[in-house]
Amino acid sequence: MITLLLIRHGENDLVGKGLAGRLPAVHLNAKGREQAQTLADNLAGAPICAIYSSPLERAIETAQPLAERLGIGIKIRPELIEVDYGEWQGKTFKQLQRLKLWKTVQAHPAEVRFPNGESLTEAQMRAGKEIESLVQFHKSKDVIACFTHADVIRLSAAYFLGLNLDYFQRLSVFPASVTTLAFQEEMVRVLQLNQVFSLDWSEMKKGRKRKNIKN
Repeated sequence: MITLLLIRHGENDLVGKGLAGRLPAVHLNAKGREQAQTLADNLAGAPICAIYSSPLERAIETAQPLAERLGIGIKIRPELIEVDYGEWQGKTFKQLQRLKLWKTVQAHPAEVRFPNGESLTEAQMRAGKEIESLVQFHKSKDVIACFTHADVIRLSAAYFLGLNLDYFQRLSVFPASVTTLAFQEEMVRVLQLNQVFSLDWSEMKKGRKRKNIKN
């Protein structure tokens, strides 16, 4: 069995406020750096043999403390990058909620292509196929960690659960959380979803109020 950890990056100043998307130079804030260190402290004992990351800074910065603790290099995987939100990138949620497409994103995301960006169907297939490709690189009993983004993780979890894409936003993925997949021959199991090592009730409260698209 190969165990794959899907880890969302830590907090940055745009989390909960708008779509960072693929903007460059979006870095972890102080809380995000603390979350990354907590992840490293809690995963240091895991038999992780490889660390992969989205090319975006906030994902790499979240992976760094664990990589340093384990003495493992971070391998950049372009296909783990955030959804291409196109013209929505960099906008606040208040701005996006005024757009007609916003209602479609909430109710029927499988129908959505972001203006000058990718569709959520394309993003899901990209992420799902990338994970399957990574698994092929590894041997039975390997544990690997992939640092990526909330919607990428939710889309991936829905992909392997066989969940209709229109329902993927029912899955919560908090900053610095771990979602665990297990691959054994032709079977895939979602062992854990949205595991957090420090339960932050304020974050959970914000998560209930926050709209669905994440960073």
